[in-house]
Order: sequence, then C-alpha cells, then structure tokens
Amino acid sequence: MRKIHIFDTTLRDGEQSAGVNLNANEKMEIAIQLERLGMDIIEAGFPAASQGDFASVKEIARVVKNSSVTGLSRSVQKDIDAAWEALKNGAHPRVHVFLATSPIHRQYKLKMSKEQVVEAAVESVKYAAKRFPIVQWSAEDACRTELDYLAYVVEEVIKAGAQVINIPDTVGYITPQEYGGIFQYLIENVPSIHRVQLSAHCHDDLGMAISNSLAAISAGASQIEGTINGIGERAGNAALEELVVALHTRADYYQANTRLKLNEIKRTSDLVSRLTGMEVPPNKAIVGRNAFAHESGIHQDGVLKEKTTYEIISPELVGVSTNNMVLGKHSGRHAFRTRLEELGLFVSEEDMNKMFNTFKELADRKKEMTDDDLVALVLEEKLSNDHRFYDLVAIQIQYGTNQVPTATVTVTGRNNEILMEAGTGAGSIEALYNTMEKCIQDPVNLLDYRIQSVGAGRDALAQVYVKMNYLGMETSGRGLAQDVLEASAKAYLHAVNRVIYLMDEKKVLI
Repeated sequence: MRKIHIFDTTLRDGEQSAGVNLNANEKMEIAIQLERLGMDIIEAGFPAASQGDFASVKEIARVVKNSSVTGLSRSVQKDIDAAWEALKNGAHPRVHVFLATSPIHRQYKLKMSKEQVVEAAVESVKYAAKRFPIVQWSAEDACRTELDYLAYVVEEVIKAGAQVINIPDTVGYITPQEYGGIFQYLIENVPSIHRVQLSAHCHDDLGMAISNSLAAISAGASQIEGTINGIGERAGNAALEELVVALHTRADYYQANTRLKLNEIKRTSDLVSRLTGMEVPPNKAIVGRNAFAHESGIHQDGVLKEKTTYEIISPELVGVSTNNMVLGKHSGRHAFRTRLEELGLFVSEEDMNKMFNTFKELADRKKEMTDDDLVALVLEEKLSNDHRFYDLVAIQIQYGTNQVPTATVTVTGRNNEILMEAGTGAGSIEALYNTMEKCIQDPVNLLDYRIQSVGAGRDALAQVYVKMNYLGMETSGRGLAQDVLEASAKAYLHAVNRVIYLMDEKKVLI
C-alpha cells in the first residue's frame, strides 16, 4: 500500500469561501480537530495577508504537535519572512510558496516573461530553503501551462531546494484523464522528479475535483490537498472526507491509504459546518444527512437482510453513531463531563461549571439532550462568550395575524450600561432586528438569515446563522437557543461583537 499524505487547506483556501469569516478561536477549534482526525499537513493561513492571520497561524503552529503546520506565501521575501516568524516554533514547520505559470497569468496578472517567472520561482525557493526544512512549491494554474515549460520550471525549483511540487487545477478546468497525463508527463520528463513528492490541488468548478485527485494518485501523486466538506473559493475544493473514504473503500483498486482516523470524519465535518455557517447538503456523499438513508422499499428490504446489498460503507466507519447517548435533567456532572470527553470536547474546569449550569437549564425545558445538542451547546458556549461587547438581557415579541409585530429588547452595552428599545416590523424577526439596530445605534445590513434545528422533535434546539454588513465589514454570527427568536437575537449580537473585536484589534495594531 502506498501512503498518501493529506494536506488540509480548510483554514486557508476554505476560509476564502464567500461569507466565511473565522476568528482566531474558531480556527483553533478546527485545527485541533484536524489534528485529532490525523491530518498530515494543516495549512493554517496566509501569514503575510494580515496581522490577524499571522497571529492565528503562529498560535496554531505552537499548539498543534502531531500535524505539520504550514502557511501560504507568494514568491516574495517579505511573505516568506512572515511565514517563518509565524511557523518557526512549530513541531514540523514548512512553507507553501506559489507562483503562476500559465500564459494567461503570465501576460495579464504577473506581466512577466517565461524567464522572469522561472527566475522569481527559483529565487523564492532558494530563499525559503535557507529557513524551512520543507519547502513546497506550487505552479498556480499549472493545468493551463505549456507542458514543456511546466516541466522546465519544476526541474529548476527542485534544483533550488523544493521538496514538494504541487500541480494545482486552480480554476477547476481539467478532466481526470488530462490531469493524470500531466503527472505522467512530469515523471517522464523532469530529471529530478524522483527527489520530490508530487501533490495535487483540485477545484470543483466542473464537479471533477475528487475524480481529478484520484486520477493524480493513479498517476503517481503521493499528496492530495483539499478541504473538509469541499468548501473553498467559487465551487470549492476536493472534499477530503470523500477522497479518504474512497481510498479506504477501493483500496483493492488504488492500493493506497492514509493515516486519517475515519471515525472522526463526521465530527470534523459538523464542526466546520457549524463554524463556517456553510450547511452540508443532505445528499452530500459521506457526511450528508441522507448518506445512509434508504427510502426505497426494495433498498430497505435488501439492507434489512444484508447491509452490504446497498451500503458500501457503514455509518460507524465515518463516525455516524447509531448509539446516541441521551442525557436529561437528572444527569450529573460526572456523566456530563464523561460524555463530552467521549465526544472529543475538552474544556477547562471553569468552563465546565458554566456549561453544566447551561446544560441543566436547557434540560429542565427539553425532554432529552442528545449528542448533537451537547456538541452544539459546548461550541456555542466556548466560542460566543469571547469578546461580548453587547450581551442579550431580555427580549419580548408581540405578534398576531391582524397586529403589527412589535419587539422590546434589553441588552448591556460596551460599558455595561443597560440599553432598552422598542420597535416594529413586517414580521417577528424584522421587528426584533429593527429594535436591536436601535440598541446598537449603527446601521446593520442583513445579508443572509438561516435557521436549522439541532436534532429532531418539537423541543429541538434552534440554531440561527446570520451574515451582515456592519461598520463597513462583512461578518457572520451564530446563535443557539430552544426559542427561535432568542437564537436569532444571539446570532445578531454575535456578528456585531465580532466586528467590534476586529475593529479594536486593528486600532491596537495601528
């Protein structure tokens, strides 16, 4: 069996998805779970892009020890310097340097000749190799690059010190047969190719990211890049959960495997979905709600007689538990803590006390607290308690089919002052948000509002996701409560608080 290294770029390429805006704590939660999943390489961000990205990459590199943490860098010295400062104290520091090679990028974006591109690539790799033990070099838009020129550039950067060569399908343009052909061409025409790992990075614009990634493996690639749930720019990246389960299930064909712990896949997918606000479609392979559902009577009959008639993978393989422990209002602190640890949710003693009190309050009103409820509760408490400049005290909504919906809202302000306002709207949510805007005293433009239940039943928890523009900055927020309106108010304030924190951070940096 060949070992395929998995390079996760959820925190870098994935965060470039439209509307996704993760803060440092959210990035850390994802990074820790990626390490628990067994990820080989975690691309934590683009250190030179901003002070916030730099600080986040540096902290993730400090904390994560069982995965190699890397950062993206343009082919310029200041980017490489920023990456080194952020990553130098990591357990396995490496840098990911890129430069476009295709004719269209050379002419219109870089305005550089072929020779200038080679010179810049070589110089950046040489400079990076003086600091980093591992340098990965990517030929941006490689799949639209002349093959003979691509082979020449690759040979030169290998000689300059690159140990990993990435061939990205940057715009999701290529087909599996063509993509595999590029790897075969490079193996046959680059003299030093045996000295490096070949990596594939595929986008899903034509829906072929996974097929292309698997074609690259068949053609000799030993590293695959992608994201959890396939998030990323435009149509996204190769969905890593699909790739690794495909390799596991069809090991007979690919003769390749990974070191990922497959039973951590569902938990990782759920975490990324919750924190990014990007809901997983029900029919999504491996992690979708319907991935293991059988509606057809013929299918149901077959599965009842023998699961393998219609199931090529089991739910348990990817961490979809069929033994969902239920806690209730009579459950004690020990049972609560034990279940959190079994779910991979580790919290401090101080946070444990606060979360247990919140759990008991919810359990008094809710008949059962399932694993899904516990995960949502803990994530909400851990992440929304940071930087609470505005805090919800109380809301009251009046609605009737023949009445104008009205809302009364009480919040604490940035200086702990009590702010109370009343307002109206065409519906309950509009009345609530119009009133909260009065409390904030600055215009808020709501761009998106989504609600989903956590679990099932009439007493299911409501999880609300909002995207808004506040103080000229686009941001998102989440809220969790048993009541839809309370969850909506929490999501609104969460988004506002995130903007204030980011604005204050910028002022400190200036």
